[in-house]
Amino acid sequence: MNLQQRYKQLSEREQRIVLIGGIVLILFLFYALIWSPLTQSVQQGRIAVQEQQKLLNWVQANANKAIQLKRGGSANRPGFSGSLPQAINQLAQRHSIAIARMQPQGDTLQIWVDQAPFNDIISWLKAIEDKGINILDVDFAEINRPGQIKIRRLLLGKA
Repeated sequence: MNLQQRYKQLSEREQRIVLIGGIVLILFLFYALIWSPLTQSVQQGRIAVQEQQKLLNWVQANANKAIQLKRGGSANRPGFSGSLPQAINQLAQRHSIAIARMQPQGDTLQIWVDQAPFNDIISWLKAIEDKGINILDVDFAEINRPGQIKIRRLLLGKA
């Protein structure tokens, strides 16, 4: 038997119950299949945007520190005279930087750091410049841990 025929065979009271039940079922399906997933997706998007905004603010604040260090230049600093590896090791220990490898090359020194907090690296580089050591070249790389970076190559020289 066809559904429409079965519906017509029901009493008026039963027809109203089936009609109200159908409307409730349609509303429930709309909520469960469309409205709820849509609102959850919008909420997750808002949270992701807020997190990205926080990250952007952090990067901008710390990028300004890096720019300030770069602009500091070497004009006001005294020249460094002494053992470059020894001075760098002492500064690294003071700033909790674990040097992975160090390679002296005449008056220059190459350094590699596998992982360190960005803020500690910036403070360490500032201390290196304040000591009168020139930062000739630096190559940073990001790693999978937030707030951590890797120095692929840091080339230092005496002023």
